[in-house]
Amino acid sequence: MKWKRLRKWLIILIFVYIGGGIALYYLQDAILFHPVRLKKGHRYSFKEPHEEINIPINDEENLNLVRFIRTDTTRRGVVLYFHGNKRNISWYSRFASRFTNNGYEVLMIDYPGFGKSSGKFTEKLLYDWSRQLYKFARSTYAADSIIIYGKSMGTGLASYLASREKCRRLILETPYYDMPSVISHYLPIYPVGRMLHYQLPNYEYFQFVDEPISIFHGTDDGVITYRNANRLKKYLKSADEFITIPDGKHNDLYSFPLVIQKLDSLLRK
Repeated sequence: MKWKRLRKWLIILIFVYIGGGIALYYLQDAILFHPVRLKKGHRYSFKEPHEEINIPINDEENLNLVRFIRTDTTRRGVVLYFHGNKRNISWYSRFASRFTNNGYEVLMIDYPGFGKSSGKFTEKLLYDWSRQLYKFARSTYAADSIIIYGKSMGTGLASYLASREKCRRLILETPYYDMPSVISHYLPIYPVGRMLHYQLPNYEYFQFVDEPISIFHGTDDGVITYRNANRLKKYLKSADEFITIPDGKHNDLYSFPLVIQKLDSLLRK
């Protein structure tokens, strides 16, 4: 009887494990990304002066971005802002003033399926779009006037772009070592490195970034752990910096004076 009961539970556990693995593999986009689509006719109502821009890539792909504009004529440059994995530009627009107040325009894109952007969401397409954004910025600004900024999921795109194009500085908010290491923290029983369609290896791209890198990460980050981000330190150059925010969480770093003071200092250099 005891063996039969144990065998029964073992079979149940195996089926749960297999079922969970199948769900992770086929539903990973829904698990990892939480976009909110917007109708083409939707009008943004941001307080910050702005301009909506569409870059048609082909019949199926449209890159939608918002340009947050400086109201005066003094411009230090432009920030290419790669946001996180949820909603759309509307959710992240509140951060634009952090840069415009320091003399920068901000170009913020939505990924395929986010906001008004359309196309099939793949890692390759994200990389291609990052370079489209850079090309658009270079039509107005010199490379040394471009700051590449990534938040959370967007740090992988920011690092990729900085590893291939010239800029003034790469700034990352709550980055990760790579995407599989983030998911492994929550699902250590699965070989996620072989199951995920997305790698976004910050650690790999760091090795090809010539410009200074600045990282902000909180010790209490419950989404991308401080321990995970800390693994990036060994890939930093002498001119780079890893700024630890004691008690900082994933989405509250701008509430810490240390972050604001340091970010303002970086933007004014």
